Amino acid sequence: MFYLHPQLDKDCIVVGDFPLCRLLLSKDSRYPWFILVPRKQDITEIFQLSESDQAQLSRESIHLSRTLHQVYEADKLNVAALGNMVSQLHIHHIVRYHGDDAWPAPVWGRLPAKAYKPGDIARRLEPLRLALREDFKFAETA
Repeated sequence: MFYLHPQLDKDCIVVGDFPLCRLLLSKDSRYPWFILVPRKQDITEIFQLSESDQAQLSRESIHLSRTLHQVYEADKLNVAALGNMVSQLHIHHIVRYHGDDAWPAPVWGRLPAKAYKPGDIARRLEPLRLALREDFKFAETA
């Protein structure tokens, strides 16, 4: 049975589901920061997924990357699966802008998370509601 690591659950909001992955939004409002988590038990590395799931993960990550780049007009997109702090396989997709709070450095550990103000999460997600339609189901609370 799939479970979300407690740290991801604490630091993120569930946006919805692709066929394989749960999509999360980081609670750090400094960046449009999304995280894909394959809904598979006890997976810490991509190679542990079946070949068909590896291909599906790739499709979902590329689709999300393209969508984020377009709807948030990114200068750069950082995509990474580190897992040093949370071993559960998860892939960060972070929209970056020249001049954002951490530019050009990585965002990890740079600045404390900046909480979303009321209503800002809905505004952050609205462009995705228009762009992510095929094979994506938004969570009822997102």
